[in-house]
Amino acid sequence: MIKNIVTTDTPVPRSTRANSHTLSVLAKNKPGMLMRICQVFARRAFNIDSLVVSEGRDDEYARMTIGITGDPEGLDQINKQVDKLIDVIHVYEHTPEDSVIKELALIKFIAKKEDRTEALHVIEHFGGKTVDLTPTSMIALIQGDPAKVDAAETMLSQFEIIETVRTGSVVMARGEQLT
Repeated sequence: MIKNIVTTDTPVPRSTRANSHTLSVLAKNKPGMLMRICQVFARRAFNIDSLVVSEGRDDEYARMTIGITGDPEGLDQINKQVDKLIDVIHVYEHTPEDSVIKELALIKFIAKKEDRTEALHVIEHFGGKTVDLTPTSMIALIQGDPAKVDAAETMLSQFEIIETVRTGSVVMARGEQLT
């Protein structure tokens, strides 16, 4: 028996939130750099919805994809302030038209024996995979653009969702433009 299941009401889909923006930042991979960048957003009352940080092709640099929500009028100022930080190489705002934006989610839900076939159909429809199966639950892995992940989460909510973990968006500029 599973105890202390924490669930929440269905959230507003990430892909439809007003005033949401996706930024990429390339910076030198130094201790404290992430904190300095995050402080710029906090001072301007922007909420960081998602944050993905990893080394770039060269481990001297870190690449950050930052999903934020806030007043679009202040976004240009934030970009300029982040870009002024000593170890930042560049900051770029991405739109769905100029970039590829993907996300990954793990969704754990109650799946009784009689519900498994339907759950598997939903997972298959969204091109997902089942990564864990117990007699009472399943974990689905869904990847794609944020709207696809939102839709899969909505469809899987017909089952009792126990837990959801999402990576946040990762982004890459289309064509030969650098991210």
